[in-house]
This record gives sequence, C-alpha cells and structure tokens, in this order.
Amino acid sequence: MLSEIQFLMESSRIDVCVVDDHHIFRKAVSQLLKGFPRIREVTDAENGLKCLELVAKKQPHVILLDLEMPVMNGVDCAEQLILKYPDLKIIILTMHENEKSILHMIEIGVNSFLLKNSDPSELERAIHSVIDRDFYHNDLLVSVLRKSMRNQLKARRPDFSAATVLTEREQEVLRLICEDHSTKEIASLLNIGEKTVHSHKLNVQKKLEVKTTVGLVRAAYEMGIIR
Repeated sequence: MLSEIQFLMESSRIDVCVVDDHHIFRKAVSQLLKGFPRIREVTDAENGLKCLELVAKKQPHVILLDLEMPVMNGVDCAEQLILKYPDLKIIILTMHENEKSILHMIEIGVNSFLLKNSDPSELERAIHSVIDRDFYHNDLLVSVLRKSMRNQLKARRPDFSAATVLTEREQEVLRLICEDHSTKEIASLLNIGEKTVHSHKLNVQKKLEVKTTVGLVRAAYEMGIIR
C-alpha cells in the first residue's frame, strides 16, 4: 500500500500526449518529456483524429498540439477537446507567430502557446504552469496580445474599462494572476483567504465574460491593466 507521501507524489505527476504529424519531432519531444521529473506517462498521436481517439482511452492531463496536420488539424481538434474535456490543458506548439490562429485559440480556451524552437526548460515550465495555474504567460502570448488586442474591446464597448467594470480589489487580483502568481501566493500578498481570491477571480470572469485564465490575461491587456 502506498504511503500518504507516495500517494501525493504520484497524484501530482502529469500524463502528456504529443500530437504532431512529423514522426521524428513527435518522438523526440516524447523522449524529452520522459526525462522531466513530474511527467508520468507520455503518449503520442499523428493527427487530431488520432488524438481524440487516444484521449478517450488514456485521458492525459496535458496535450501538446501542433496546428497544421492532415486528416484533422489542431484547431478542429482543440475545439472538440475543449468541448468534451473542459479540464484538459492544451499547449499549442507552432512554428510561426500566426496572430489570427493564436487569437482564435485563446477565444476557444487553450492554455498556452510555445514556439517549436523553445528551450526544453521552457517546455517543462509551461507544462507545470498550465497544470498548477491554468496558463503559461510567455513572450509569444505577450507579443500577440500587444500587437492586436489592446484597444479592440474599448472600440466595441466604449464604457468597458477597468475602472468602470472591476473593483480595485478585483483589478489587484487580475493583475497578480497575469503576473503568474498562484492562488496561494495572491492570498498571501493581499492578506486574504484563498477562497476569497477564487471568488474574486470568478467575479472577474463573469464581468469580463471570459471562461479561462488566458482570456483574463487578454482582457487585462485590452483594459490596460497590464502592458
């Protein structure tokens, strides 16, 4: 029988599925992942359709998903995964800063984006972050949001600003979320309970009409809370 410590260690480990149509790249990333301490099981699929079949059987925690694949591409696959498995974390792997695709993926609820030439240590951080904090805030995401999103929400709704929509405490919580702080860290910094932090986050999501943490980051850029 596992001890309590062993059980906690095992329950914190992460199962990952790598989805990419390039066999060598897919197998290389899979082998790399097996060397990360928190990774438990690594599976892989060659396209979106195979990914859906695999997830139904294996139920991994994180999907590393390429966008351009035959049979079923990453966008269509992500849309179905998010609909069927809302707790599943998805990190998009891409070769290019395709602004239109990235913005669409943010809207449907993916958790982060990585360029395929990223350092292995960043890949490991991204996996940990989407599990522990629901998103990974990196230079690629910041670049896309800064280029295209800052003033679009104000253009659609002139009265939509941080001051008119969110309380000061909600703005503080949102800013700290965007700075990659965990719920526990935010509670400590603001001297409030973790349940209170969670309540503030839910209120902000409701007011901003977003469902994901990445959506909150996007809205924060739009309102000028972060720059």
